[in-house]
Amino acid sequence: MTLARISLLVLLGSIGILALWNGKPSHADVVDEVILFDGKNLDQWTVTEAVVEVKDGKLLLKEGEGWVRTNRKFTDFVLQWDCKNLKPNQYDSGVHFRAELPAAKAHWPKKFQVNLKTGEEGNLTSIKSAVSKGLYKNGEWNHFKLTVDGTTAALEINGKPAWKTDGIDTTTGYIGLQAEVTLGGQFEFRNITLTELE
Repeated sequence: MTLARISLLVLLGSIGILALWNGKPSHADVVDEVILFDGKNLDQWTVTEAVVEVKDGKLLLKEGEGWVRTNRKFTDFVLQWDCKNLKPNQYDSGVHFRAELPAAKAHWPKKFQVNLKTGEEGNLTSIKSAVSKGLYKNGEWNHFKLTVDGTTAALEINGKPAWKTDGIDTTTGYIGLQAEVTLGGQFEFRNITLTELE
């Protein structure tokens, strides 16, 4: 085989590899990580009907009956956060996703919310079949990982699967932290990150 022929085959092979490499990447490969809370400020959040304190890298829901929501909406994503209840019992909070603004005179959006209420930690409030059992540790830091893609959502708590469900019928919306301090007590959050899926 001549040197020219070998060079041509190498060139054709390289073109084929480049064609494969430049093909459309899978959904999981197209990501953009957003640090929603960097432990320093609330620049990416809007606070409504609540008092929030940022201290020692943590976000404290200090007072009020309202929520802390992102300034922008998100569609498909992997949301992760750590949280801890400070009241030892009868605590209550939650993490909203793909949420609209609350209706008039309402403190919080109607859906969707990962509940942080005593005995219902990790449950999805709008879909009764999405239930978590025994994964949340009272009074300790708990790590949550929520994946929302199309009409599906899946939750992990402390590295263990909690539930997976279909029926997420809002296409986009805000991420929000529910402040229900009067009766439910204070909650702390940290390490809030979001990876967008395209």
